[in-house]
Amino acid sequence: MTTPSASRRRLIGTATAKVPGACGELVQGYIDGRHFHVTCPIDFYSTVRVELLPGSGRVVAPADCPKARRAVEAALAHLRRVDVDAKLSIESPLPREKGMASSTADVVGAIKATAAALGKGLAPGDVALLAVSIEPSDGLMLEGIALFDHRTASLMESLGAPPPMRILILDFGGEVETLSFNAVDRSAQLAARESKWREALSLVRDGLRRGEAALIAQGATLSARTHQEIVPHPHFTDALAFAKKVDALGVNIAHSGTVIGLLFDDDAARVTRAEADARATLIALQKTYATRLIGVQPMRRATSRARAWL
Repeated sequence: MTTPSASRRRLIGTATAKVPGACGELVQGYIDGRHFHVTCPIDFYSTVRVELLPGSGRVVAPADCPKARRAVEAALAHLRRVDVDAKLSIESPLPREKGMASSTADVVGAIKATAAALGKGLAPGDVALLAVSIEPSDGLMLEGIALFDHRTASLMESLGAPPPMRILILDFGGEVETLSFNAVDRSAQLAARESKWREALSLVRDGLRRGEAALIAQGATLSARTHQEIVPHPHFTDALAFAKKVDALGVNIAHSGTVIGLLFDDDAARVTRAEADARATLIALQKTYATRLIGVQPMRRATSRARAWL
């Protein structure tokens, strides 16, 4: 019979990684024949824990997290460790299929935690390539606000840290599955609006460089308006009018999701008033989330506790 102490001795390593979600994207479009987005990370986090034991590559994971399970398998294969089994657990406040990067946060966390449990570190570029091998992914493995090709990871650029900003996320219901959404070819429609994507990206770049929230919001709003011509959000017009009513700086959207973000300066009282007003006046609104725009911190090794295989 295996005793608890024997079970503990068999532990190879355990690690926990914490990865932020997102409120859609600040910009998402198509330039020079390449898909891209600008990340919009928020202070809602997925916390992913991986335990490794001697084995043959079996991964035990929550039934509703198949992508994170595949991420553990991909990380083990990348690190050439077929001699271990893994147990995956996830705690996350991020709703699924809304465009809040719930899957990306889980996948990136699973990759980072698996590597850390083995006492290894992976470069952000390696994490990105593993993530997009599973599904189109948000660039949340990159530092600060980032420019990222969510399909191939062939474009990765950190644009810098944002100025203090708050986002009131509006959820009018509905769901979008990332793989199904990206299976539809919209390249012709996207390419026809390349000048708009360039302008939106330039505004966000300038806003980050100057630390001006209004410029960031202007670029995000232009991207959201332009995307509305391709995949209309049924509540976008109402949300935009409401944003003006409550003096938001602008809006952003989940380009492959359902949520809409109202962008504000770092004014907690104004966001609180806007949230109460939204709940009272936007009839179709189902949920709200008051968040902050954050810059992803430089990628450190996930918190780990590795032991020798005894």
